[in-house]
Amino acid sequence: MKLNSIRTIGRSDFVNMGPIRLRQPIPTRTIDNVDPFILLHHYGPYEISEHNNPFDLGPHPHRGFEPITFLVQGEQLHRDSLGNESVVGAGDVQWTTAGRGIIHAEAPTKTFVQKGGVLEGIQLWLNLPADKKMIEANYQHVKNNDFRVVASDDGKVNIQIIAGVLDGVYGRIKTQTAVNAYMIDVEAGGSFDVAVPETHQSIIYLLKGDVTINGSEQLKLNENQLIQFNQDGEGFTIEGNAISKLLFLSGEPFNEPIQTYGPYVMNTQTEIMEAMRDYQMGKMGFLAP
Repeated sequence: MKLNSIRTIGRSDFVNMGPIRLRQPIPTRTIDNVDPFILLHHYGPYEISEHNNPFDLGPHPHRGFEPITFLVQGEQLHRDSLGNESVVGAGDVQWTTAGRGIIHAEAPTKTFVQKGGVLEGIQLWLNLPADKKMIEANYQHVKNNDFRVVASDDGKVNIQIIAGVLDGVYGRIKTQTAVNAYMIDVEAGGSFDVAVPETHQSIIYLLKGDVTINGSEQLKLNENQLIQFNQDGEGFTIEGNAISKLLFLSGEPFNEPIQTYGPYVMNTQTEIMEAMRDYQMGKMGFLAP
């Protein structure tokens, strides 16, 4: 396998989103976006209790992209203007297609807040191409145990196929565009060759642990670092130096203009203004606080 070379090794500095302090590997000063991935937030781990609950996101709108949550630890309640109400547990994924518009709210469940615990997850914004930005909104929730897994022969690498395909194994999430999303768990001494389509932009983000990429001592990835690969190979190799967890993402770039404002991702400033107007006029639905 011809290995993809490394384009960028990115940092994941803390940013403040209102009362929430979280890591933001995309965008940064060096990585604006990795088309079609617009934003990547790593929130937590937070110690949640009745006296400390910063991650209570009330009703808010989205249009033009897909906000996705990979919940690593804890328990969240999702509600939206389509009428969905879902308890998302550790390892679950919720994949929202905002399309023409949706209003949703997320917060730790009341039960989780009362008993206390650790909340941690990844929030990803996946862009939609121009011809799909105004499609009907949709919501998918897949539980941790329902995902298919590709494992190494020695069982030291387990790759959960969330969306797309790897080695003929398909994810449970139905996608609007050509995209792969895997959650990868690696034990010390485990290794695996991960194939990447040549047409895809691809990244890996290390949530925890210590891994070596492409067998290079110079490519030891530390916690909360992100690697962006070049589109010049067939994949990459991963070796575990400790118990590690990584998120892998790849997708075909759209190469379209991007305009963002708050919760909207469109192609032109005019479309952003239209999104703001439509939300104010109630065209994205309603969700009670």
